[in-house]
Amino acid sequence: MKKFKYYPSKALLLLFTGVLLVLGSCEEEEIFEETRLFRPVLYQDLKAELNTIIVNMVRFKEATGYTVEVSRDSFLTVDYTLKVDTNYLVLNEATLGAGNTLLWNTLYQIQATAHAADPAFDSKVSLLGSVRTERFPSIMNIPTTTDVIDREARVTWKVQGAAVTKIRTFTTADLGLKTPLKEFDVPGSAQAAGEFIVTGLAPSTGYQIAIYSGETVRGWETFTTKAASIDYTASNVINLSESEDPTAVATAVASANDGDMIVVKRGVQYNLPTVPLDKSITIRGSLSFAPNKAILFTTGNWNIAAGATINHIRFIDLELKGEDIGGDYVFNPDNKTDTRVEELTFDDCIINNLRGIIRIRSKVFLKNYTINNCIVYRIGDYGVLTADTDGAGNAAMDNLVIKNSTLSKIKAFLTSRTNSQSILIDACTINEFALPDGIVFRWRGAVGTLSNVLNGITITNTIWGPAWDEAKTGKLTVRGIYAGLEATNWTMTNTYATSDFAFTPGSEIPGFPPLAYSKKSSDLWVDAYNGLNFNIKDTGFSGKTNCGDPRWRVKL
Repeated sequence: MKKFKYYPSKALLLLFTGVLLVLGSCEEEEIFEETRLFRPVLYQDLKAELNTIIVNMVRFKEATGYTVEVSRDSFLTVDYTLKVDTNYLVLNEATLGAGNTLLWNTLYQIQATAHAADPAFDSKVSLLGSVRTERFPSIMNIPTTTDVIDREARVTWKVQGAAVTKIRTFTTADLGLKTPLKEFDVPGSAQAAGEFIVTGLAPSTGYQIAIYSGETVRGWETFTTKAASIDYTASNVINLSESEDPTAVATAVASANDGDMIVVKRGVQYNLPTVPLDKSITIRGSLSFAPNKAILFTTGNWNIAAGATINHIRFIDLELKGEDIGGDYVFNPDNKTDTRVEELTFDDCIINNLRGIIRIRSKVFLKNYTINNCIVYRIGDYGVLTADTDGAGNAAMDNLVIKNSTLSKIKAFLTSRTNSQSILIDACTINEFALPDGIVFRWRGAVGTLSNVLNGITITNTIWGPAWDEAKTGKLTVRGIYAGLEATNWTMTNTYATSDFAFTPGSEIPGFPPLAYSKKSSDLWVDAYNGLNFNIKDTGFSGKTNCGDPRWRVKL
């Protein structure tokens, strides 16, 4: 069967297409309802340059403008609100308004709203993100915890460009540094050193401290002072921390109540009182960055009032200094009626240039005597203690503790004519301790009854060097036991003597030293003889980390 193919004519196709177009054109045109604008989005990430922020959003064709808001607390509050007609803006003084700038080194949050011609179709708020402005290009060093104490701050900077001439303090809330609390002129010496001590601050308080060249700010940082080590407002505190009157300590002691504390200014020399003491007292240096301790200076000595019973006498963070190593003492009482001191303490002190620290005679009794964290040097032949009256019921010291201290250039150490209870020497560095053939221990009371330390002498974690050859004779031996101590028990651990240490024959301390250092004292210490520098230079010394005054030990 024969097949045929059918091909429609071109005219027919055109007619069919036209009908379709006519039918289509009769359909109703679809109109879309207007909707809210999309939320703004960033074209580029938020960017900080110095103390400006660049906001670059995707441009919306339908948007007539934008509202940009700036916050520092995630929009609990709003710092700035800007109405702009561009998707790109720089947040600087020009856009924020005259006199307004963003803060340096501050985290900001940015949000934006896109606006339509009809506000009903504005976008919802869009959080664009957070960005921190850069740190001010400062010459000021960032403070550490060692740069603040309770009432002072140490401000340091790089010495470059114009000199730093002023320093101002502000509250931490005064972020624009508008209202100074205090202003300090920076002297030339501090300008050259790049360091100044800001004083008069309150404990446990935050401050902004700014440095200036003229009126041009060169940098600022936040400092938070430490809690007060001393309550200067307490009723039992006499505050001399701003006084430079040499007689102020003596005046304060005279008016003090029993148990009062007197706080003195570092770097100032005061006279040691001379009126006999009849009350408990503490004298201490104020906490300060001043490099030198307050000095209590004497050309004679202080005494204890006859018949007094005193709970404590404490010296803290001071230098006690005499004019004459041949004649001056801290205390030198000689009382014919019973006089008792329960506690005498020197803590974190320098004691020097005295004939003796304390000499007691007749009916003066000292129960507990402590030297802690001190440097003691240039002490004459009455030494650290002399109890200097014969016979039972006369001057005596019961308990002595010397720890964490350095003792050097001392002509004689301890002398008593009556029994004591205990002596502990722990973690000490000792050198030039007694003159050649000089006295270390001398208990010269009646043999068997008044010539011992009844509960023993303990020496631990200590390093001991040779005699104080003041006259340059070349002789370095000392009399370890000059008299007494026949029945005294000795306990010694982790204690060394240098190879140039030796006892005068017949005066040996039993079992001393328990450990020997094979080299001389000059090999062990950096500069023990001239600069009192007892840092350990022989790193092969086995006691370098656990022996001697801790301030000189090798730190791991």
